[in-house]
Amino acid sequence: MKKWVMTVMIALLVFGLVGCGNSGSESSNSGSKMTTFEKAKKSGHITVGFANEKPYAYATTDGKLEGEAVEVARVILKRLGIKEMDGVLTQFGSLIPGLKANRFDMITAGMYITPERAKEVDFANPDYSIGEAIAVKKGNPKNIKSYDDIKKNKNVTIGVMGGAAESKYLEESGVSKKQIKVYSDNPSALSALQAGRVDVITMTGPSLKSVLDTSKAKNVEKVEDFVQPTIDGKSIRSYGATVFRKSDDDFRKAFNEELEKMKKNGELLEILKKYGFTEDELPGDATVEELIK
Repeated sequence: MKKWVMTVMIALLVFGLVGCGNSGSESSNSGSKMTTFEKAKKSGHITVGFANEKPYAYATTDGKLEGEAVEVARVILKRLGIKEMDGVLTQFGSLIPGLKANRFDMITAGMYITPERAKEVDFANPDYSIGEAIAVKKGNPKNIKSYDDIKKNKNVTIGVMGGAAESKYLEESGVSKKQIKVYSDNPSALSALQAGRVDVITMTGPSLKSVLDTSKAKNVEKVEDFVQPTIDGKSIRSYGATVFRKSDDDFRKAFNEELEKMKKNGELLEILKKYGFTEDELPGDATVEELIK
């Protein structure tokens, strides 16, 4: 009899433990984990990665986060209930790794949409489109007017910012890797040009204008008759956008909805003009899906 009672007690104890375990698991499973977007709305705060590249995203002398991409994001985030943006400054090439490592919640750096990057992260729809530009020493002593001119003259070296799309464009245009010198940011590339360590530098049109305006470099000039690079028979035109983790699709979709409203009511153009862009640099109806095909 005692043996039977003991067996029943053990069985009841085991059942109770199993029952407690199942109850805890169901509670855990039913309570869904908050997304980045939900947490940001709840706290009213977001952390963004940027690379100090004018006019897209940069820190002012008093530490304020500014720029075209920053301003677009700031307006949209406020309308989504997220009022505060904290910036994390990092090198351009470290932006995507930092996002994936949760160092920040999104990227506001005017980053180009490319199929390669889209394998690692998700882009919002573009908020601008842009062409390339180059600068040389005053008088253009080596007569450089295109990427093709650089390809043909193996003695010419060109400076680019690390992680930027220009390195890829140069290589696809036939420029040797030995001719391409990589720098941490655009001002460093400009310094290399001024010091004679490279013969030419390249970046987007607005970036180059901003760098030259800020530096007031008298011995350097933008090549006004620069020929836009053509790759696989197509003239290069790049599109920039805010960047999200692949797990943050709800965030990206909400962002896109507000961005579309800004395109239609003219707000986007006003922000672009504020940072030196023109109506020609609006993204039009381009979508990220079309751009990564």
